[in-house]
Amino acid sequence: MRRTAREGGQSMLLGSCACGRVAYEIRGDLVGPVTYCHCWRCRKHSGSSFGTTAGVRAVDFLVVSGEQLLSSWESSPGVHRYFATCCGSPIYKRRLETPDLLGFRLGTLDTDPSRRADVHYMVGSKAPWVEIHDALPQDGAGVPFGERD
Repeated sequence: MRRTAREGGQSMLLGSCACGRVAYEIRGDLVGPVTYCHCWRCRKHSGSSFGTTAGVRAVDFLVVSGEQLLSSWESSPGVHRYFATCCGSPIYKRRLETPDLLGFRLGTLDTDPSRRADVHYMVGSKAPWVEIHDALPQDGAGVPFGERD
């Protein structure tokens, strides 16, 4: 079933963690490109071949249930990654240098953002089993698979 939400005529995105105990709303548009990020961090944090991410303004992001179940850890200096402690779902990251903009995991959405991917990012780090067959632009940066920077 496809769910949509509207508030005052403006679209609102809804999402949740895997077990549903953490739920959130995004009361604004996604910011910047929607990326398929192939860097080692996104692979490790998502447990998959790449992470699908976009920016979200912090003022537009509202946890509507389970806020006490969110925890964070510092994945690199000044970068905190927030996840649901109840099931481990990664939700977003926040950089100390840009606290007003969150790096958001689109895999936790429950509504269609009406956006499609714009770019493959850090393709130099992509997993060797991944073959890219679409026409999206590719950013070739990134350390080779199996290495960390």
